[in-house]
Amino acid sequence: MDEPFDLIIRNGSVATPNGMESLDIGVRERRVAALGKLPAGVAAQEIDAQGLTILPGVIDTQVHFREPGLEHKEDLASGTAGAALGGVTAIFEMPNTNPNTLDAKDLNDKLTRAKGRAWVDHAFFIGASDENADKLGELEMLPGCAGVKIFMGSSTGSLLVADDETLESVLRHGKRRVAIHSEDEMRLRERLALVKDSGDPSLHPHWRDVETAVRSTNRLLKIARLAGRRVHVLHISTADEMEIFKDHKDIATVEVLTHHLTLAAPDCYKRLGTLAQMNPPVRDQHHQDGIWQALRDGVVDCIGSDHAPHTLEEKARPYPQSPSGMPGVQTLLPVMLNHMHQGRLTLQRLIDLTSAGPARIYNIRGKGRIAVGYDADFSVVDLKARRTITNEWMATKAGWTPYHGMEVTGWPIATIIRGDIVMRDGELLGRPSGAPVRFQETMQPQD
Repeated sequence: MDEPFDLIIRNGSVATPNGMESLDIGVRERRVAALGKLPAGVAAQEIDAQGLTILPGVIDTQVHFREPGLEHKEDLASGTAGAALGGVTAIFEMPNTNPNTLDAKDLNDKLTRAKGRAWVDHAFFIGASDENADKLGELEMLPGCAGVKIFMGSSTGSLLVADDETLESVLRHGKRRVAIHSEDEMRLRERLALVKDSGDPSLHPHWRDVETAVRSTNRLLKIARLAGRRVHVLHISTADEMEIFKDHKDIATVEVLTHHLTLAAPDCYKRLGTLAQMNPPVRDQHHQDGIWQALRDGVVDCIGSDHAPHTLEEKARPYPQSPSGMPGVQTLLPVMLNHMHQGRLTLQRLIDLTSAGPARIYNIRGKGRIAVGYDADFSVVDLKARRTITNEWMATKAGWTPYHGMEVTGWPIATIIRGDIVMRDGELLGRPSGAPVRFQETMQPQD
């Protein structure tokens, strides 16, 4: 008899590289060991997935879990709990914590904090600044590092890379793809007076207007070509930028957010006020339509949540003193499954955007598809389940979601990470056992 499996998932509809197939998945030593019809009695544990769809584990490559320094909003335990409850198996966390993640000591501190507390697999970005530009080529190779993150706008202190000279210097140090927040800082400063005393959050897309985004993205692409560096441009919010990216797919990959695909001005500001405030802003239907078209055209490479929680008390400050950002990691998959149900994208495209795409962009090792030899990461969903997203369901310390009261069709039923059943039927199971994500281009963490 062949060596037994640790886990078999039976009778599900499985998203394999061959397409959707009705077969069993055998897991051994945390990896997919077999796909097909597997005999009975050969596994320590079994799951009957009759009527369920098994997707490659969803990877959210943009979250802010606020630890260290801002744990009253979120921390690694609560943030990753929300991820697991939402069917997400791995996250990449951003460097704008307190202190900022700028060197090996900061990165190792986050990795240490995550050990035994993170429910899902994880990696952390190093923030780019003028003070560490010449070290980024070494820093991006460290175990557990997702890569380098550049803020061209909407950050403070040393994390802000606003001028062309510093941007080019950062891009010339290193070789991995760089993640970038693209807004023109000078224009933002010039236009702040337009909203400074307004108290009106519906003016947010007027302050951070289309030109703010377009100007920055044009500068970025020009300098990226000059430096010969691949870039991944985050949370694109304008139809105009999507037209620009069509001519730069050889060097630039593109992320969009569930928020920009789902919410639209002016309605979201009327309903949610400052709860809808984020950077770059939610814009009108014209821009949402342009983002969806770019997604259908293949210009968009992945979907992230940009999970960026703030407390309700902080959000209640008068605009623009109110902070920008919304929770999103826990709702990413349900919201996108609902878009799929409504015919806006196919299941194949959803998989490409949430698992295969992130793996391709960041050269993730062993994740992004259900295939023999790959990590046994699965987002198990019921495509027909009808649920209502509520604030009460949210694990985030912030305690709210912009989708409160939204009815969706499609729901995460189980989250399985490297063969461990982390979430099932809305309950977290066992203890947090998330581990650092491995990358093809970096040094590997020790087991």
